Amino acid sequence: MMTVMQRKTATLHGRRVTYIEVGSGPVLLLIHGIAGSIENWHAVIEPLARRHTVVAPDLPGHGTSAPGAGDYSLGALAVGLRDLLTMLGYTRATLVGHSLGGGVAMELSYHFPELAERLVLVSSGGLGHEVSPVLRAAALPGAELFIAVTARSATTAGGVVGRGLAKVGLRPNADVAEVARGYASLADRDRRAAFLATLRAVVSTRGQSVDASDRLYLAARLPVLILWGAQDPIIPAHHGQRAHEAIAGSRLEIFDGIGHMPQIETPARFVAALERFIEETEPARFDLEEWRAHFQTTGDERVTAPRSQEDSGSRA
Repeated sequence: MMTVMQRKTATLHGRRVTYIEVGSGPVLLLIHGIAGSIENWHAVIEPLARRHTVVAPDLPGHGTSAPGAGDYSLGALAVGLRDLLTMLGYTRATLVGHSLGGGVAMELSYHFPELAERLVLVSSGGLGHEVSPVLRAAALPGAELFIAVTARSATTAGGVVGRGLAKVGLRPNADVAEVARGYASLADRDRRAAFLATLRAVVSTRGQSVDASDRLYLAARLPVLILWGAQDPIIPAHHGQRAHEAIAGSRLEIFDGIGHMPQIETPARFVAALERFIEETEPARFDLEEWRAHFQTTGDERVTAPRSQEDSGSRA
């Protein structure tokens, strides 16, 4: 039977939040990327909701959620999601973050470790310096005027925008269509302001300005899955490989022939990989003494468990 995916709205800290809450079972929190929305998860929500409670919000200033108060840092976005889960009555969840959403998921797991059962990073930001020249250019002073003009054009010339994006590395397929849709949404002034504030919180003209590498060892307490498209033109797949090597016991799956949005480009493979990971791992339980021990262990003193064959990276 088809799951009905009706958008809901709530008022959180005086601002409208749009989200989908569907299914039953353990909670999956799906966190989209910059200039994205709930739509980025559309193809995978229904199959995931057959066995899980899926919560997928629009981040502040994205989709149909109201703009935030001005702070679009990863920490502020993570706090907002924690508050949304609390309001909905959920105390624990598997955190699934795509692109910028991966950085938000890592912030959630770090600042609110008692909430995180598992961590899934999909083409995630925050794991290295490199990022697409398109996003670096958007961080330039004066980019707002250029975006305002071209985004308005995109609303009536999606095909042209798609071809333009393809010239800078985005292949003319589902991920280009979704990026073009997100870009067209920036014709709205509030959405554009939120996009630029969010972008500039994590990206500069030199590349990504936020890097979680020094704290990845803390994620070893969680089951961690890293998913990436081998042909990702936005954030290179070797960021995922490095993160996998830094997080003891993590799993890595690289999808050949896939770009930045595996949940859109190959939803069946994405769902299969995520469900297999959930079935084969136990949800983490927060232990304060264990958490404290991580901070008391530094540098070369850290002990990482040897990887089994199942934990090694794989290509799909």
